[in-house]
Amino acid sequence: MKYIDLRNQYILERTIGSGGFAKVKLATHVLTGEKVAIKIMKKATLGEDLPRVKLEIDALKNISHQHICKLFQVIETSSHIFMVIEYCPGGELLDHIVERQKLGERESRIFFRQILSAVAYLHHLGYAHRDLKPENVLLDKNQKLKLIDFGLCAKPEGGLESQLQTSCGSPNYAAPEVIKGKQYYGSETDVWSMGVMLYALLCGYLPFDSESIDQLYDKILNGKYSEPTWMSPGSRKIIRSMLKVEPGQRIKIQDLLDHSWVKRTPEDRPVNFRPDHELHEKDDDVIRAMADHKGLTPDELWSQLNEWSYNYDTCTYLLLVARKKQGLPLRLNPTEF
Repeated sequence: MKYIDLRNQYILERTIGSGGFAKVKLATHVLTGEKVAIKIMKKATLGEDLPRVKLEIDALKNISHQHICKLFQVIETSSHIFMVIEYCPGGELLDHIVERQKLGERESRIFFRQILSAVAYLHHLGYAHRDLKPENVLLDKNQKLKLIDFGLCAKPEGGLESQLQTSCGSPNYAAPEVIKGKQYYGSETDVWSMGVMLYALLCGYLPFDSESIDQLYDKILNGKYSEPTWMSPGSRKIIRSMLKVEPGQRIKIQDLLDHSWVKRTPEDRPVNFRPDHELHEKDDDVIRAMADHKGLTPDELWSQLNEWSYNYDTCTYLLLVARKKQGLPLRLNPTEF
């Protein structure tokens, strides 16, 4: 299938994912030669989910973190929405767990620290993710984790001290208060979901599972799950602290950052949730390279880029910034924008 809006900007390759209302294609960004993923959505198919997509786009435009999948460009036509995002060739964390059956404590800790860093950053900005699960975490080429799917995220006007009402997320990862249909705090339900994820990393299966949805809910509401004999006391303790049925008794995200189990690394350091770059960072080398290519002055180019329109220029700029950080040359192919 050819999309006329993409023809001069991207070379579309194979389909790497598909869901209910979206298809994800691997593509090459023509100007830089970099690989990207393009999420292609038909508005007619989206129906009631269209506001979710708009919410995800708005959130990703205001988020930039080393463990969150980056948005590069948004193209909207009368019939389609295209999201150009960071390509993560390592696939889903879920597949990584299934392939390995379960992960050791050291690898689980490395992964959990990255998930924790991303979620703490979101909470710091006032967002709750509300759909944390291994299917929504991807691995990049360096086996670093990237959180995806912000279609259910919430940013309450009063901050995360304000309660939410909408029951959402996957049942196996949902906190008891969400299942009850009560008002809840997004930060507390995210912590519960992270507890389920850590258990899945360490065990290779879920703490709460049943073919019957009623039995599943009963297990979650009672906080009943098994602790394998081989699970270390430290792992048991941190999971218990996250899977407290009473949300007020659940460990807070800031206490997780400095938790003894989380810090058990050679450096014995807490998790730093601060991004390793600014949201809208200005890179003079990249600006010069793009300005030369377009026949503009650096100031003229930056005045265009600084509108952050998430167009092809934005994508080119962000891809070149990423190349520079990897120590790669700032090359631009001799093709018109």
